Amino acid sequence: MEQLSLQFRRFAEECRESSPLYEHLAESISKDSELLLLAASARKGQPVPNLLFAAVHELLLSGSKHTLADYYASTCRGAPLPAGDAFPSFKSFCLEHRAQIEFRLQNRLVQTNEAGRCAYLYPAFCTIYSIAQKPLALIELGTSAGLQLMWHKYGYDYGDRAIVGNPQSELILHAVPKGVIAPPIHSASPPVAAAVGIDLHVNDLCSANHLLWLKALIWPEHTDRRIQLEQAAKVLLEQPPKLLEGDAVELLPTVAAAMPKGAALVVFHTHVANQFSADTKQKLIHYICTLGQTRDVYHLCNNMQDVLLHLDYWKDGQLFRHALAETEGHGRWFRWLES
Repeated sequence: MEQLSLQFRRFAEECRESSPLYEHLAESISKDSELLLLAASARKGQPVPNLLFAAVHELLLSGSKHTLADYYASTCRGAPLPAGDAFPSFKSFCLEHRAQIEFRLQNRLVQTNEAGRCAYLYPAFCTIYSIAQKPLALIELGTSAGLQLMWHKYGYDYGDRAIVGNPQSELILHAVPKGVIAPPIHSASPPVAAAVGIDLHVNDLCSANHLLWLKALIWPEHTDRRIQLEQAAKVLLEQPPKLLEGDAVELLPTVAAAMPKGAALVVFHTHVANQFSADTKQKLIHYICTLGQTRDVYHLCNNMQDVLLHLDYWKDGQLFRHALAETEGHGRWFRWLES
């Protein structure tokens, strides 16, 4: 249980200054053997704190009546009660709904489809397009509902210029570029020739239950992220991308082979590799390295070897490596690292 307790303590640190409720609850759970035992029933390979909080949040969003709802900005009427007083109600709720929570812990996946991350992906794709000088053929690993595959359909407001990308989009993302190095931001989105997403479980935004689960994964105080999710869903449903269900690393060779040869092949993923086993990471790297000997390929990711946004690419059989940016987990800000 000590390792699980550590996961909750680390999650509390991650929530600091972003979600006072989850910070307090995670710290309290880390010291509570009864709730740690409940959390231990989660399926292997999943970030347990995220999964537990999403399971509880989904039940509240579904209309479960309990005093706990008064502590959640997403379910209370008026202002939420103080976060520091929430743990007794949280524990009571978990014990009363143990069976429903255990079912979700064992059968759901953490698939936060954070459209906000497109704010730092946009300059990364601009970088790739400048290098390749070809339309992009995109493969996203861990795509969830495919919202990040739609990055070229969104508009972007970086605070010091006109909106770039698609200014007429239903979704305009706002982000703050920090630091002294200006990110490469094109006024128009780089062209996309093809886009395919792969996930163990694809979330269908036509399904109210799937959309509810994605909302449950959003932290209660983050009203802006819930609005972004709804806006991004509208964009996606106008022209849904191709999404495949299965093991992303196993399917990748087949999907890559079907991509147009005249396009720049881009394999990308965000905040997914931390759920990969060491063996899966090695298989992915080996395949992309092998592919890079036969065609140009661009691998864009974070949380693979560290938290930075990395671009490794093979051009004319030669490998280039770049650490592009430091990024905030939900895309609110990023710090570009390369000129």
